[in-house]
Amino acid sequence: MKATPIIAFALLLLFAACKKESTPDSINHGKNRFTTTVDGDEREYYVHVPQSYDGKTAVPVVFMLHGTSGDGEKFYNISGWKEVGETENILTVFPSSWHYCIIDGGVQKNTTKWNSQPSEWAPCAGETLRDDIKFLKKIISELGSKYKIDSKRIYLDGFSNGGQMAAKCSIFMSDVLAAVIENAGSFYTDTTWTPLRRLPTAFQIGNKDYGPGVDGPEIPLSKIDTVLANTNYLHGRATKTHIQSFGLDPNYTLEGDTSTAMVATYPSLDGDPDVSYRFVYVKGLGHLFPNGSNHWMHAAELHWDWFKQYSLP
Repeated sequence: MKATPIIAFALLLLFAACKKESTPDSINHGKNRFTTTVDGDEREYYVHVPQSYDGKTAVPVVFMLHGTSGDGEKFYNISGWKEVGETENILTVFPSSWHYCIIDGGVQKNTTKWNSQPSEWAPCAGETLRDDIKFLKKIISELGSKYKIDSKRIYLDGFSNGGQMAAKCSIFMSDVLAAVIENAGSFYTDTTWTPLRRLPTAFQIGNKDYGPGVDGPEIPLSKIDTVLANTNYLHGRATKTHIQSFGLDPNYTLEGDTSTAMVATYPSLDGDPDVSYRFVYVKGLGHLFPNGSNHWMHAAELHWDWFKQYSLP
C-alpha cells in the first residue's frame, strides 16, 4: 500500500531525527561532569571524551583514582591522562572519592578518602564508609549506556590512597578490569586475597617517596633487591601480597637502568603470560604522580603502553 503524503512526511521527520541523534555533532567532546546516586549518596565523576571519538567504534576506558584530599577534577587537570586519551582515542574517567572525618596517625582530619580498608587510617566514630567498589562498577554501567566502550579493555590507575583503592579493585573488580596499576600506594597489610580473576598488576613508587608530604633521601636503585625483601615497608609487603594473592613466582627478573627506573617482573607460577606483577622503582620521584612536568617521567604515557597489551579473555 502506498503511503499517504502525511505519513511519508512523518516518517521523513522521524528518520531525520534519528540520523541527527547518532551524528558526531551530538557528542560532547572534552570535559564532562556526571553525578550518580549510590546508596542514597550523590557521587561525581568526570569523563574526557577525545575529539576523535565518533560514537561508532568501541573505545578503551582508563580510570584514574586521585589521592587523599584530592578529587576527580584535580586529577583530570594534572595527571596527564586526558592528554593521552586525546592522542590514543581513549575515554578517561576521573571519579571523586567521599569526604570523611578520619583518624590518621592518631590525628583527626576531615578529608577525601577512598574506602581502601584495611589501611593505616580509620573512620571517626559514627562515620559510615561508602562502597566504592559499587560506585566504580556503577560508573562502568553508566559509561556503557552513554558511550560505545570496549568492555574487554577497561583499565584502572590509582595514586596514593587511590593506589590503595586500585589494589582493592585488583581483587574485587578483577572480573571487569583488564589490568591495574597502583602508584605510591598498594596493599597495606600482609594478606592473601582471592581475586575474582587473576590479572596483570603493577606497583610504581619513587626512590625518595616516604609517604604523603615526606620526601626523604634517595635510595639507590641498585638496592632494589634489598627493598623488595623488606616486608616491614610498603615495597616488600605489597609485593609479597601480590605474589600470594595472584599465584606468582617469587623469583623475578630485573630490567631497566639505575639512572632512571628499575623494573622487577614476577611471572605466573603456572606460566600464564597474561598474569604477572611489575614492581617499578623510579629514580628521583617523591610522593606524586609523575606527569612529565613535575618529574621527568610521564606516567600516563608509559602506563598506557603497558595497559594496551592486555584485554579481558
